[in-house]
Amino acid sequence: MAFDGPKSIFVLTGAGVSAESGVATYRDQGGLWSKVRLEDVATPEAFARDPERVQAFYNARRAGLNGISPNPAHEALARLEREFGGTLTLVTQNIDDLHERGGSENVIHMHGRLRRSLCAICGDTREHHSDLHVTEVCEACGETGTLRPDVVWFGEMPHHMELIFERLEQADLFVSIGTSGAVYPAAGFVSEAGRLGIRTLELNLEPSDGSFQFDEARHGPASKLVPAFVEEVLSGAKS
Repeated sequence: MAFDGPKSIFVLTGAGVSAESGVATYRDQGGLWSKVRLEDVATPEAFARDPERVQAFYNARRAGLNGISPNPAHEALARLEREFGGTLTLVTQNIDDLHERGGSENVIHMHGRLRRSLCAICGDTREHHSDLHVTEVCEACGETGTLRPDVVWFGEMPHHMELIFERLEQADLFVSIGTSGAVYPAAGFVSEAGRLGIRTLELNLEPSDGSFQFDEARHGPASKLVPAFVEEVLSGAKS
């Protein structure tokens, strides 16, 4: 498949993009869900039952971002945003901020952001790079013990879904990068793209659960595949 003419590109990124920077994945062998039950740390019920445990889990993950840097995949997507003459929509399932640190300015975080807090009572959100504690007071409403990570837990609706589907419908190329193809609704984007007649490309370390649905699949490290793809798009746009 030649990528010499897209006018609107929709990119979805998953854990495989950040994994090469050292961010722990969830579902791979040795991933987070092999070490802790998601029911204990990643549901509203878990937070209500044992907020200290939930906060400790996410505090450790947030602190781990301090020693992590964006990799060539993040930087290549930032280059695509800067140099592509058409429309680029970058949606990520990742809750880290590596896309932003890699240079991307317009990122849609469908699963929220680890370095933001959310008040479970009033819904106030704001930047929060340090640990969260059950004794903290929400600056907006004054309630104590209601602040949680601004991340989407199991059983909750991902953020910005109306905007995401609107952008997907406008695309002529859908690219999935570093995703397992196992988590919905994102796993359903490729079938929706196919229904709409949008060209589809998978860039992943190995075939995802939905790899067979893509028009083309390229497998290998994101830090190699993504810069090559971006170069291909930008070279075609200049020819």
